[in-house]
Amino acid sequence: MEKSLSLHKNLLEKQAVISFSNVDLFQGEKVVLKDISFTLYPAEACYLIGRSGSGKTTFLKAIYGSLPVHKGAAYVAGFDLQQLNPTTLPLFRRKLGMVFQNFLLFEDWTVRRNLAYILEATGWKERPRITARVMQVLEMVGLTGYEEKRITALSGGEQQRVVIARALLNQPPLIIADEPTGNLDPDTSDEILYLLNRLSREFGTSIVIATHDYRLIKKFPARVYKCDDHRILEVD
Repeated sequence: MEKSLSLHKNLLEKQAVISFSNVDLFQGEKVVLKDISFTLYPAEACYLIGRSGSGKTTFLKAIYGSLPVHKGAAYVAGFDLQQLNPTTLPLFRRKLGMVFQNFLLFEDWTVRRNLAYILEATGWKERPRITARVMQVLEMVGLTGYEEKRITALSGGEQQRVVIARALLNQPPLIIADEPTGNLDPDTSDEILYLLNRLSREFGTSIVIATHDYRLIKKFPARVYKCDDHRILEVD
């Protein structure tokens, strides 16, 4: 019976894009979040909310392997977070797409060069394949024809679409979006959330969105988790 339960648990961990079970997270000696149990499946989106300092950033850092997990079981994109090392970390990071409030684009470069650079840095060699993939992701985010534009010539919403295109380059099963609309006006914020939701539906990408914008949560409903009192709990 015990062997059967263990096998069932392993299957669930492999199927889920994110699986945390009884995880404690620390900053130094201080526990920030405790007894986290959290699961996200393919093509599923969820929101992460909570006041500043409540642990949202700590949780996101753990998900993308920037903060070690010492207690509990934690799996992301098929990787055991407790087994990450300098060799496996780059392979793991290719399974993740990152979208931040601050775009972190090379502003003097063209859209094409920003995207091609990421592919080259992650091991793509053949120029025709790189060009084709760049064009594919630009089409996915509605920026066909923008490849030769400089980043400085784009609006804030267009720049965030480039960031999302960049996140999609290596076909990650998971996108982590940390305040992706924090610098955008309401209409543009709606466009970005609609795009993220469409990508989740059409390409099976799972998405974790950390946000303070409760208007977006009402307009684009999904499961909501709140960081509060050192815990992460689903909000009904």
